[in-house]
Amino acid sequence: MTLASVFFVQKYCSKNKGKFLIHPSKNVDKERSESLGIDHNMLTLGAIIGTAVLYDVKQYKNKTELEIDKNKHYADIKKFGFCKYGFMIKNAHRLRSLIPYLGKLKFFEVRYPISFR
Repeated sequence: MTLASVFFVQKYCSKNKGKFLIHPSKNVDKERSESLGIDHNMLTLGAIIGTAVLYDVKQYKNKTELEIDKNKHYADIKKFGFCKYGFMIKNAHRLRSLIPYLGKLKFFEVRYPISFR
């Protein structure tokens, strides 16, 4: 699976750029998934599932700017509040095999012999 260029919104900025591992949380917002037409029971959670490239970070100065990009990030602004940064990612690819892994908030170091295939 390959995704187009998308935004991932956060309240923190990252100076990290480049290739990273994708690790979805063990927790999922079932209401938001349903509103987007996603069956939350089909999601893989709590594992490293792919790779992507973080190529830029967009800073939002206000909620209006964030709302303009809502078709790029799909964040529920009313529920989660104002996120100041949009992580611009591209070249997302699913790994051939999922790797169960205990995650952390924000970017975190992975101590495991993982290759970027």
